[in-house]
Amino acid sequence: MNPKHSVTTFFRSPQKWVNILIIILLLLGIFFRFVNLDKKVYWGDESSTSLRISGYTSAEVQQALQGHIVGIEDILKYQHPNPEKKLIDTVRSLAVEDTHPPLYFVMVRVWMEWFGDSMAVTRSFSAAMSLLIFPCIYWLCLELFESSLVGWIAIALIAVSPFHLLYAQEARMYSLWTVLILLSSTVLLRAMRIGTKLNWVIYALTVALGLYSYLFTIFVAIGHGIYVLIIERCRLSRTFISYLLASLAGVLIFSPWILVIIANKSSVEQAISWATENMSLSFLVTHWIYNLSYVFMDFWYVFTYNPEAHFNWHFGKYLIPLILILVGYSLYLLYRKAPERTSVFVLTLIGSTGLAVLLHDLITGGYLSIMGRYFIPCYIGIELAVAHLLARQISSISVNIWQQRMWKFVTVLLLSGGVLSCIISSQNETWWNKRTTSDDELHAIHIINQATQPLLIAESAPLTLSHKLNRNVKILVANPSSIIDIPHSFTHLFLWQPSQELGSKLEKEQNYKITMAYKGRKQNLWQLDKE
Repeated sequence: MNPKHSVTTFFRSPQKWVNILIIILLLLGIFFRFVNLDKKVYWGDESSTSLRISGYTSAEVQQALQGHIVGIEDILKYQHPNPEKKLIDTVRSLAVEDTHPPLYFVMVRVWMEWFGDSMAVTRSFSAAMSLLIFPCIYWLCLELFESSLVGWIAIALIAVSPFHLLYAQEARMYSLWTVLILLSSTVLLRAMRIGTKLNWVIYALTVALGLYSYLFTIFVAIGHGIYVLIIERCRLSRTFISYLLASLAGVLIFSPWILVIIANKSSVEQAISWATENMSLSFLVTHWIYNLSYVFMDFWYVFTYNPEAHFNWHFGKYLIPLILILVGYSLYLLYRKAPERTSVFVLTLIGSTGLAVLLHDLITGGYLSIMGRYFIPCYIGIELAVAHLLARQISSISVNIWQQRMWKFVTVLLLSGGVLSCIISSQNETWWNKRTTSDDELHAIHIINQATQPLLIAESAPLTLSHKLNRNVKILVANPSSIIDIPHSFTHLFLWQPSQELGSKLEKEQNYKITMAYKGRKQNLWQLDKE
């Protein structure tokens, strides 16, 4: 047998220290996923999740609250499952106002009805789902590399990956999506190897479930198709036809939601309008590099209220280039040394979604690609390549003892950086994954909560702020086109993200002086005083 085509010949049984290290890292990874779940800032995307789970639409919330002074509990009513709204209302709110498929939201609503509706419980569903990543990545490595050592190292990398940890603690669908990516990939490889109808039926179901969890699953499925086509040498073989039929079946199962998306095309366009601003190539490339490094470690990221300083390069400027070199070498070694069926699979997993997102921004403009969550399939592929590299270099019979020691040191250093990153980020209210708005919101919340009897005026219900504001804070959801009646009983008046129309109305018609209370990167808080 050609050694290049037998991965198992590369690996000996892992040493005892590897077993102990991986068990420790796995336990740490589980611990970090559940620690301080209720302490993190509940940012805009998560508030959107809670709104969908409640079964209300933004229009219904606005209609109910506009023109009224309400308490925090009145706002939070729209952030929890509500007896007034049923499970079908959750699906309806998504169909009317959102772009996301319903699977995650339905599952979380059921989860909250069983276990409670606190912030920690809402997020704990994602944390629980993330635990399924470990057996799924191990199973995928067995199918792909025929090596348990690669599987265990992949588990260790994901267990202490700051990227996977942060999204395991968010009330969003990314942990569920990760599980389904791994599951569909593994089932595809198994179906190609065994070839039974049952395995292809299961693959069709995983494609459908993936699409119902996140629309970008379509790029993963396309990558699978490219992989099958390459392995089958572009022939309409039985395997390729089985893939086509299974994929088509998965899409057909998803077709009811495709019709919903088509029927609400304007809502879809509005939902993604935030990412249409053109960004420079240097800006995009910089964030691509940041996000890739965060898959392995991010302890140099320093949260600060200073909008001009978000990165501590004391360590980052040295470690990020080393991480890029490690990733590049792992892909090179995978291509040169691993069997074709292995290297092609990993490369198509990385390329299918990655190229789709990158080309969107480079051709049509926008900045979708600075959001690391869209690259989850790519990062999984990169972690597989790095796990293959480390497993090969610490146990291969073709590597001398000094090289093995060096790679053991690299492995420990890489995993230690992940542990340190998890320790630091777990103690902070916000981190880089919420950097777009959460620092502004935290600072505004801090200012408002210091006031004795504050009134916060906003044009839409401040759902995100409501999770951290004190219960003595009152909210006025103002309509700029109507008369705004502000009582004199409040000690402090604050204005959150006002339109020019609202600001002008308060200044000219009601003689308020508007001054800046806090200027953020994306959002501003103003204070009102009578002239």
